Amino acid sequence: MTKKEIVKTISDKIGLTQLKTKEIVQQTFDAIVDTLVEERRIELRNFGVFEVKKRAARKARNPRTGERVDVAEKYVVTFKPGKEMEEKVRMLELAEAAKARGEVPTTSPTN
Repeated sequence: MTKKEIVKTISDKIGLTQLKTKEIVQQTFDAIVDTLVEERRIELRNFGVFEVKKRAARKARNPRTGERVDVAEKYVVTFKPGKEMEEKVRMLELAEAAKARGEVPTTSPTN
């Protein structure tokens, strides 16, 4: 899903113009990024946790040449989904498995 699709979905659901919704969505994304830069962690209840972590320097191999190369340490953003999100994804997995077996799932993964 793209940002444009997110804006359209939210706009349709709450009745704001797409322009106003786009502004709100962008401000939300900006706030998340700013918080990560300043505090290195943002926890969104029932959604998940974004966190900045430091990856140590390491040796790697160039897949084309096989040559060993040094990879410098760097900061990366990680995401750990919340329990609610994990449960919905798990339900999707169970529904797909039931479908593959020809069964009809009893609950919808999008509830």
